[in-house]
Amino acid sequence: MPIIVNLDVMLAKRKMRSLELATKIGITPANLSILKSGKAKAVRFSTLEAICKELNCQPGDILEFSSDESNDI
Repeated sequence: MPIIVNLDVMLAKRKMRSLELATKIGITPANLSILKSGKAKAVRFSTLEAICKELNCQPGDILEFSSDESNDI
């Protein structure tokens, strides 16, 4: 998948655990885990906004686009 989720990197930089972030932004730890693992099909802007506010970061710090060269045949 060409979208890479760097949420675990931001959590480590802020010295925060997933459970703490999930509680602060009002989502279940299971849903945060799905997002963190990159298995989410979508993310609400309101969720992304809450994450960015809590971690004091930009959406680009969390989400990254990577060109998948194997599909460019």
